[in-house]
Amino acid sequence: MPAPIRSAVFPVAGRGTRFLPATKASPKEMMPVVDKPLIQYAVEEAVAAGATKLIFVTGSSKRAIEDHFDTDAELERALTESGKTDLLESIRNIVPQGVSCIYIRQGEPLGLGHAVLCARPAVGDEPFFVHLADDLIAGEPPCLKQMADDYQKHGGSIVAVEKVPHENTSSYGIVGLDDDGSQSQRIVSIVEKPQPEDAPSDQAVVGRYLLAPEIFNKLETTGRGAGGEIQLTDAIADLLLDHPVYAFAFKGDRYDCGSKLGYLQATVAYGLAHSEIGPAFRDYLSKLTNT
Repeated sequence: MPAPIRSAVFPVAGRGTRFLPATKASPKEMMPVVDKPLIQYAVEEAVAAGATKLIFVTGSSKRAIEDHFDTDAELERALTESGKTDLLESIRNIVPQGVSCIYIRQGEPLGLGHAVLCARPAVGDEPFFVHLADDLIAGEPPCLKQMADDYQKHGGSIVAVEKVPHENTSSYGIVGLDDDGSQSQRIVSIVEKPQPEDAPSDQAVVGRYLLAPEIFNKLETTGRGAGGEIQLTDAIADLLLDHPVYAFAFKGDRYDCGSKLGYLQATVAYGLAHSEIGPAFRDYLSKLTNT
């Protein structure tokens, strides 16, 4: 039986230019959806899947992420003295007991593949998760847990996929499948951002990966691909030549929080589901849409 996955890699060095000026001084991963930043949702999902080592591949403007997951004794003392125990627990439990955070600087913005390669010293020679915080997925169980459970059945590497309109394939990594009708299908090809006429399917890779450590050797020899960057997709294309890689159709709703529309959609969906404000927010939206 495959071993549990202990490490989760979060590539968070990007500048988030699509959200300027909001991201000029604050990382895009710290943008809140209701009352938690995107990166906290990502961490919670990884921990729920069994990860105990959280590896953040950061850039020069990402200090706020480290501060968010660090202890703030002064704030905890102030909340204790004011009797705000619920808020106190909410910040104390951001990183659960037994879970560690590691921060690695990506010196040059050379792409997702390079960011994953930067994590190699911390991951070691074992399988690991890669989680892109821009892709917020509401699933039960969480998406990475679904993938970890599927991994226990057959091992190998796994990428999460979602069907996209065929005309949009040039915005995604697209997989070709040995289609047997199951939820997890073996990948036979993968292409980064193909034009619709060249796409092997309409199944797009989204921001969740469970990767065998052999991917690091592939990344070492992967040249620059689309956009002049080291593409993780290209390394996976090399990996599947001699290691099994599966496409996993997760159960849940994905919100592309790297786009303004997707971010607003996520805010509405999570606001409606929020235990404290959900009912009142639903009433507000109902009145707003009926006027």
